[in-house]
Parts: sequence; structure tokens; C-alpha cells
Amino acid sequence: MSLRQSLDPRSSMWHLLAYYLHFLREKHGLSCAGAGRIAKAARQTVSHWEAGRLTPSEDQVAALDREYGTGGLLSLLLYHAKTGHDPDWLRTHLELELRASVLKIYELGWVPGLLQTEDYARALFVPTGLKDVEGQVAQRMERQQILGREDPPMLWVLLAEPVLEWQVGGAEVMRNQLTRLLEISELPNVVLRIVPKTAGAHMGLNGSFKIMKVSGVDLVYTEALGGGRLAQGSPEVEAYEEWHDRIGAVALPIDSSRDLIAGKLEISK
Repeated sequence: MSLRQSLDPRSSMWHLLAYYLHFLREKHGLSCAGAGRIAKAARQTVSHWEAGRLTPSEDQVAALDREYGTGGLLSLLLYHAKTGHDPDWLRTHLELELRASVLKIYELGWVPGLLQTEDYARALFVPTGLKDVEGQVAQRMERQQILGREDPPMLWVLLAEPVLEWQVGGAEVMRNQLTRLLEISELPNVVLRIVPKTAGAHMGLNGSFKIMKVSGVDLVYTEALGGGRLAQGSPEVEAYEEWHDRIGAVALPIDSSRDLIAGKLEISK
């Protein structure tokens, strides 16, 4: 089954938008290349829209609405998809993460999934009441394989200092997790910096987010309880890029960040 065939229009607004992009194109007898000419997009990009991998911009769906005579249906679907939570956030997020060439992460609450040890991940999953905790842990570990592949993404991580102090899983689990962070920070495709508590009030206190560059397109993912939100296109993505830069401006340099992690590790022994 292809990714497009696995879409469920009843599961989320993003799936519904992808479904109607495909439905309307075929109804009007257009190829992906033909729809791309109308929307000023490449043929492969249109295919990605219809598979739910990428989302078109407001101008692109407006052009398709005019061509199809939908009365603004696609624009309305895009609006509601952007402003709502996606209950199928995990599938969409993981698909994009796998294909990303650049990942910029700011995390306020816990170690990002790509950097977690098995025990740390397990300690996070257990309180949620998930039935298949081990399956979720295995999936999280599998995600981390992208960091060791031949063409790994460039990973820029900004981590709030309190993340290093939360006793997730207990002292031993945290010692191993801190050791893991030090190891990952040595990878050539990873830049890990800590935002110290001494930074005081800063943009990062508003919440965590992830910026992903996929096929030359920047997207932002923000997670919330029971769902998530995916944003694409200016000016929203530009705002998150600016926030990432402003948070980075108050973060410690790379070497000082490693020293801080090492200090926390030493204290925990």
C-alpha cells in the first residue's frame, strides 16, 4: 500500500487536504505536472502533497481553487489544518523527520527523542499508560539510525538546562543519558548547546519546537497533549527560525555546553 493510499480523510484535516488535492486533480484530468504548472510547483512536489508528505502554500492552493472552481475549498482545508491539532501527528512527523536534511530542535521539557537512551525513553512512556511501551521504545531507537547513516541530517539542538536535572527514571538512568548526550555532541553532524538557567527570561520559555528542512522546504512541528501542529511557509516558519536564533543567542558555546553536561554527570555519581 502506498503512502497516499494509507491516508484516512476522517483522521485529520491534513489527510483530508491531501485527499482532495488528489481527488480534484484526477477529476479535472490533470497530471501531477499539469497541477504543478498551475500551482508553480514541481511534479514531484504535487505528488508529495497528495501523499501527505508536504503541504502547499496558501498561494498554491488558491491557484488550484481557481482552476478547479471549488469556491475556496482547498484554502479552507489548509486554514483549518494549520490552526488545528493533528491526531495523526506521529506518522506525519516521523515521515518528515526521516527525510529531513536539517533538523533544528529546541527542547524545554525533556531530551529530544533522537538523543534518548532506551531507559530514558521507557521512563517517559510508562507514566502515559501506553499498552505497548516496549514497541514505542523500539520505534524511538529505530528513529535514531538516521544520525549514523551515510547522509545524516545536520542536527542543531538547543536544550534548556533543567532538562539535564529532571530525574527521569532515577539517578542511574540520568547518568547514562547525560553520557549519551556527551557522546552525541561529538558527532560531526550534531551541534548541541545548552541554554543555562542564568539566561533568565527568553523566547524559549514559550515552548518546544522543531524546524525540519525536507526537499528544500522548511516546516515547523510543535507538539501538544493529544496531538501536534505542523506549519509550513512564511511568515510563520520565519518566526520560528528567528526564535531559534534568539534562543541560540543566549545559549552556551559548544565547549561550555559539554562542560556543563559533564559537570552534571560528575555531580550525579
